Amino acid sequence: MVALTTRPAVPPASSPAGAPVRRLPALRHLGPNWYASVMGTAIVATAGAGLPWQPPGMRTALSVVWALSALLLGVLLTARALHWAHHRDQARAHLLDASMAPFYGCLAMALLAVGGATLVVGSDWIGVRAAVAVDLVLFTAGTVTGVLAAVAVPYLMVTRHRPPLADASPVWLLPVVAPMVSAALGPLLVPHLPAGQLRQTLLYCCYGLFGLSLLGALLMLPLVVGRLLTGGPPALALTPTLFLVLGPLGQSTTAVHQLAEAAQGVVPGPYAGGFATLAVLYGVPVMGFAALWLGLAGALVVRALRRGLGFSLTWWGFTFPVGTCVTGLAGLGSRTGLGLFDLAATGLYALLVAAWLVACAGTTRRLVTGRLPAPPA
Repeated sequence: MVALTTRPAVPPASSPAGAPVRRLPALRHLGPNWYASVMGTAIVATAGAGLPWQPPGMRTALSVVWALSALLLGVLLTARALHWAHHRDQARAHLLDASMAPFYGCLAMALLAVGGATLVVGSDWIGVRAAVAVDLVLFTAGTVTGVLAAVAVPYLMVTRHRPPLADASPVWLLPVVAPMVSAALGPLLVPHLPAGQLRQTLLYCCYGLFGLSLLGALLMLPLVVGRLLTGGPPALALTPTLFLVLGPLGQSTTAVHQLAEAAQGVVPGPYAGGFATLAVLYGVPVMGFAALWLGLAGALVVRALRRGLGFSLTWWGFTFPVGTCVTGLAGLGSRTGLGLFDLAATGLYALLVAAWLVACAGTTRRLVTGRLPAPPA
């Protein structure tokens, strides 16, 4: 025992004498952007469960995907804790990096996405009561983390990062979008709370989170569009991040639908009717703009592919934002009864599954070969 506690550490050959020894070097460049893989996996399960057509065996497949997302979340939370423990200098560098700090919003959205998928799909395996308990914990943790990120990251951008407008990127939306995920998934918990004040409080808090995120996104989005119009297309590796703009669009449409559903019998009739009207009056125009942005972003991605765009973790940007549009369109379909929305949701879901399979395959291949995690290029 004495030998184990008193033996001096021998620095690696590549380190100068006296330099601290880095343990778990494979985790040194594991940033918060990795949580995008959890979000992208969980949304496959949640979005699929909301589709109007459910072929045989689909529910089982969605449950498997949910279990995978929960496993990924557990692994990443552990790995990130080890990252902070053994590579604190790099972790702080990520937090003080204007291109990496916004991804702390992904931590919140990963917690929320897995929690929502647990209640929607995972309850088939673990039961409704356990699913509600898991979702309540993850929703609370994700909401608190998301609000903190929505405040802390812009604060750091103002006081420490001070990035030039030429660096404006859809990644800047991530911290302010996280509360919108809470607004969209919180209503799922409303029926499971005691009737009265608790249900109403959660419902109105979700509406507050909806406003926080929506106005925050409206402040950031003009910077992103202005950067594109005046500076041209982004770097090839960053082109997939253009799909992140779909996140606040699809998620806010999903939120107003879920809030309207949860409002029935919880708030007075006139308010509930107003919430239902808002779900259509807001959702349809926003989905129209989402179609415009999907076309623009898709064209720029095709352009980047022709110029040699290779796989990177930014390809996970093709998953979660598209999934939010699927849930938004499915909500409009169920509310209006129009088959057009159902058809669009189904088509986008096929795109989501294809993007998820490509992102999973690319990430797995690079993990196996040791090319990931890697420092950003």
